[in-house]
Amino acid sequence: MLYYLVRRILQAIPVLIGTTFLIYFMVFAMPGNPILGLFGDRAPNPALLERLEEQYQFNQPFIVQYLNYLGNVLQGNFGLSFSGQSVNEILARTFPVTLQLAAIAIVIEIVVALALGLISGLRPGGIVDYFSLGFSLLLISMPIFVLCFIAQFFFAVQLGWFSPTVGANTSIGNMLLPGIVLALFVIATPIRLARTSVMETSRSDFVRTAYSKGLSRRRVVPVHILRNSLIPVTTQFGSDFGLLIVGATVTEGIFNVPGVGNTLYQAIIRGERPTVVSFVTVMVLIYLIVNIVIDLLYAALDPRIRYAK
Repeated sequence: MLYYLVRRILQAIPVLIGTTFLIYFMVFAMPGNPILGLFGDRAPNPALLERLEEQYQFNQPFIVQYLNYLGNVLQGNFGLSFSGQSVNEILARTFPVTLQLAAIAIVIEIVVALALGLISGLRPGGIVDYFSLGFSLLLISMPIFVLCFIAQFFFAVQLGWFSPTVGANTSIGNMLLPGIVLALFVIATPIRLARTSVMETSRSDFVRTAYSKGLSRRRVVPVHILRNSLIPVTTQFGSDFGLLIVGATVTEGIFNVPGVGNTLYQAIIRGERPTVVSFVTVMVLIYLIVNIVIDLLYAALDPRIRYAK
């Protein structure tokens, strides 16, 4: 397993470098001078403009800027924002909020998806199966911003069960409603995937053998059926966790969550190259780590899986 882990880490390095290069190139290719945008309609002093461009290395060729940025990243320095604040400090302030939101969403997704998928797979054609099918189709057809506004209006404004916005109070109670919305946004696929996987596993020879040996249904379902059905679903959960971190921009904006999404959106508007590239770099890094962890979980879920050297 150690050899496999080292190999996966080595494979992730060019992916990370290539991603930062593409993002940096796209941000660099954006039209206009972002420094001029800081002054609005006012004309900046030429000396001040030149000093700011030199400070943020905008007067250097693209490849020089990128290599300098990459060298700083390898030293743990993500640069400065246009406000003069360290991007490291912004990351340290905003990423825990987004990670908390994604963690709440993924826990809700896992519990609901496995429950509905398991019941639907064990009893296809039942009430729960038809309900999960309709529920999944409804969620797939609904954009995330519609889900946000519906949840915010009915459950926060009308019923008063949740706070309509998060703001500075990022407690679990305040983050619960946007977490539920994010979970609903990605929950349809794992529900159907869990149902299909449970149905296929239930027809396997080892399940019939377990029943023929006299094992009870309470023993067979969690140990033999559910465990062996988790491999494809676990892969989906890993992908969804990365998606929740990256794709929480709309949800954070509507619910005023002070996380990565809001900060990244503002950085894109201002053309802050270090902030945008640094945030995307950390997102890609987290996504790669999650996928490596998911691959390592396969052996724990299925003892027949071995990692070849």
